[in-house]
Amino acid sequence: MGSAMAVNLLKGTPLTVWNRSQGKAMAAVKAGATEAASLAEAVALADVVFSCLGDERDVESVLIGQDGVLDKLSPGSIIVDFSTIGPGAAVKIAAACSERRCHFLDAPVTGGDVGARNGTLTILVGGEEAIFERVRPLLQYMGKTLVYCGGSGAGQSLKLANQVLCSVNLVAIVEAMKLAEGLGLSPRLVVEALGNGAGGSWALNNLGPRILSEDFKPAFSIRHMLKDLRLASECAGDSLNQLGGTVWAIDRFKQVVELEGEEGLELGTQAMYKAYPKLGNS
Repeated sequence: MGSAMAVNLLKGTPLTVWNRSQGKAMAAVKAGATEAASLAEAVALADVVFSCLGDERDVESVLIGQDGVLDKLSPGSIIVDFSTIGPGAAVKIAAACSERRCHFLDAPVTGGDVGARNGTLTILVGGEEAIFERVRPLLQYMGKTLVYCGGSGAGQSLKLANQVLCSVNLVAIVEAMKLAEGLGLSPRLVVEALGNGAGGSWALNNLGPRILSEDFKPAFSIRHMLKDLRLASECAGDSLNQLGGTVWAIDRFKQVVELEGEEGLELGTQAMYKAYPKLGNS
């Protein structure tokens, strides 16, 4: 996701990139970005820093840890983080930035790998609205829909709601395909005939064809979805039992991992299909 977003950002501004994993910045470099040899070099002259990382521990370490991004920035600089880390972590990072007279926006994204490549992501932003407006022109190269959600952590909160939508929607898609199959129909009909109907969705139109072709490569991995649903569960607290669809989705994803082993974590979320047995007598 981050690499494709960087390529689009280059359409509007010079860009210096750095990645902890060697080679992952290559697409952006080929598109014209300058590759830094270190984190310190990458942010040395930056007034705006964008980050896209795996989980809250990674984000805190890279941004506000010892010798992290914040240690290298001048007062007034802006950090925009596209990771999904939960509202608590976002508020913590924003407070650390404020102490150094820097600004932080939590800006998780949705729209999948297709949206990242096409620059059509939805970007959900929490933090100071004036800072959001300052970076809006840059965000527009990566996202089609930019939503200011409120103060620090608000973008994260809405992203977790989005992940619940995505997961429960995927449960419905898989069950509909399995039901059709059990009734003697091709599950292809669910995708091709119902995609533009009342039950249609982005997930049905984008992940449905991947299920049909048994393409379980990750547009978004089960590992990351389980992480996001863990964050949503923690935020729900004692009310988690009211999120029955979310609990069921978590169980289905975990079942894929039980079936596939650790490799199951790296499959795309559409691999939930593997967790369902065939229905009916056909």
